[in-house]
Amino acid sequence: MSSSSSSSPRMMQLAVAGSAVLVLAGLAAFWYASGIARQAPPKGSDNAVTVTIQGNVCQPNEITVPAGRTTFTIVNQSQRALEWEILDGVMVVEERENIAPGFSQTMTVKLPPGEFDITCGLLSNPRGKLRVTPSAASDAEAARPSLVNYVGALAEYKVFLVLESGTLEDATTALVEAINAGDLKQAQALYAPAHQAYKRIEPMGELFADLDARINPRAEYLEKREADPAFTGFHRIEYALFDRQSTQGLAPVTAQLQADIQTLKDRVRALNVPPERLAGSAAKLLQRVADNLPAGGEDRYGHGELSNLQGTLDGTHKIADLLSPLLAKAAPELKKRIDERFMAFGAALDPFRDGEGFKPTTLDEAQRKALSEPVRALAAEMGQVNAALGLE
Repeated sequence: MSSSSSSSPRMMQLAVAGSAVLVLAGLAAFWYASGIARQAPPKGSDNAVTVTIQGNVCQPNEITVPAGRTTFTIVNQSQRALEWEILDGVMVVEERENIAPGFSQTMTVKLPPGEFDITCGLLSNPRGKLRVTPSAASDAEAARPSLVNYVGALAEYKVFLVLESGTLEDATTALVEAINAGDLKQAQALYAPAHQAYKRIEPMGELFADLDARINPRAEYLEKREADPAFTGFHRIEYALFDRQSTQGLAPVTAQLQADIQTLKDRVRALNVPPERLAGSAAKLLQRVADNLPAGGEDRYGHGELSNLQGTLDGTHKIADLLSPLLAKAAPELKKRIDERFMAFGAALDPFRDGEGFKPTTLDEAQRKALSEPVRALAAEMGQVNAALGLE
C-alpha cells in the first residue's frame, strides 16, 4: 500500500515534467516558424534583400541591387524600436518606422540607378551604402512619355508650399516670443498651431530630410532619448513646455528652429517636386501616421494628436485636389473612393472639434486606434494613384 502510494506522486511528477517539455518544444517551434515567416520576403519579388539590425550594426551595410523593384525585409534583433531609411542626399526615398525588437517589416521600392545612403536603426548610427545598377527596367523608365500634364498641378503645389512655409514661420515666431517672455500658458497654447503648420507641408519632408531631422525629430529614435543633443526642434520644445512645465533653457533650441525654418523657406522656393512624389509622399505619410497613432501618436508630451491629424488632413487633401482632374479621367472610381476616404477622415475628427480648434482632450488607446482606421484606408487608396496615372 505504501509502495503504491509513493510511486504515484513520482509518476505524476514525471508526467507533468514531460508535458512541460512538450509545451516548451512547441513554443520554441512556433517562435522559430514565426521568425522565419516574419523574415521571408513576399513571394514573387523580383529582387529581395534581408537586412538584420543588431545594436548599431546592419548586416549587410553595403548592398547592390539592379534598378527596378526590390523588396527589403528589415529584421530588428536589437533591444529598441528602430527605423530603416533609404536616402538620396537629404531626401528620404523610402523608410520603415517603429520596427519592434524581435520583429521585421518589409517594403518594396522602385529604385533608379545611382548610389544611396541607408540608415541603420538609430539616427546616430553609422550609415551604409545602397548601389543600384542600370537594368532593362530603368532603360524603359527613361523612355516614358512627357509629364507636361502635371505642370499646372506642380506649379500650384509649389505656391501652396511657399505660402504654408510663411504661415509656419509666423506661427513659430509667435511661439518663440511667448517662450522668451516666460509665458508658459501662452506658449503651450501656441505650440499646437505652430506644429500643425509644419504638418501641412510634411508630405514633402522627405525632400529636405536633413532639416526635418532637426525640426521634427522624436526622442525615441535617438540614442539618449530626451537627453540626446540631437533632440531639437518642435518636440524638444513640446517636452519642455508640457512634460517639464518650463520655458527655461530653450533659447538655443528656438534659435536653431527659427534658422532651420528660414532655410526651409529658401529651399521651398527652389524646390522641384517630381510628379510621382505628390501622391506617393502623401500615401507614405498617411501610412506612417496610421501606424504611429495607436502607439501614442507623435506629440507624446502635449497630446496634440488631433491638431496634428488636422494638419495632415489639410496637407494631403491639397495634393489630392491638385491631382483630381487627372485622376477623374484616368481612374474615376479611384477618385471617388479617395474623396470618400477624405470625408471619412474629416468626419472622424468632428466629435472632437471646438470651433476652429479642438477640445483639450487626451485620447485613450481605443480612440487613437479608431482614428487610425480612416487614415489607413485613405493611405491605401492614395497608394494606388501613381499606378493609375502611369507614374510607376
